[in-house]
Amino acid sequence: MTSEKLEREAIQALRRSYGEVGLPEFSKDPFELFHAWLKAAVETPVIVEANAMVLSTVDGNQPSSRTVLLKDLTDRFSFFTNYNSRKAGEMAKNPKVSLLFPWYAMERQVIVFGSAKKISAEASHEYFQSRPWGSQIGAWSSEQSADLDTREDLEIRFKEFAEKYPEGTLVPTPPHWGGFEVVPTSIEFWQGRYSRLHDRVRYTATPEGWNVKRVNP
Repeated sequence: MTSEKLEREAIQALRRSYGEVGLPEFSKDPFELFHAWLKAAVETPVIVEANAMVLSTVDGNQPSSRTVLLKDLTDRFSFFTNYNSRKAGEMAKNPKVSLLFPWYAMERQVIVFGSAKKISAEASHEYFQSRPWGSQIGAWSSEQSADLDTREDLEIRFKEFAEKYPEGTLVPTPPHWGGFEVVPTSIEFWQGRYSRLHDRVRYTATPEGWNVKRVNP
């Protein structure tokens, strides 16, 4: 038996049994449930960065995904990035996106569908000033998504901006950096259950409020 076949069989054999905890009852407000799940994720030690979410965008017919961090939550989901990045360029052409919160250790995930738009420059500036100095300098140094000849080139730019804006001084917000907010049209909660009879609950936005339905796993 070849090593390739052994590896394939090993992958196919990967499986786990999910727990008994489900969603017998749930709120009519998806954000009430989301806040409860996020709080539980934050309090679960094995989950690293509970606010990490996979952002998927589309460039023509080609979807692309990457992990970003949730940084504000009201009735929408907010994150920050370089406005010259690939994801920002794709959202400028097509604002429809999805977000995935993969809380595997809790046998949970949340999928958000919606449209992304830039937040105000004032809100972006306020958050930028709350960031650690190194992250501020990093935002100036990285030409995100552009080709990079060597790692040394990036470190040289970091050193140049660190000398321009020494630690302890005010670092201005880069004009190419800021926030997006995703206005959700649908939020789906998934809870792993036994025999793959998982609980799925989908909230869909309507003019009258949120319509909530269970969905087959």
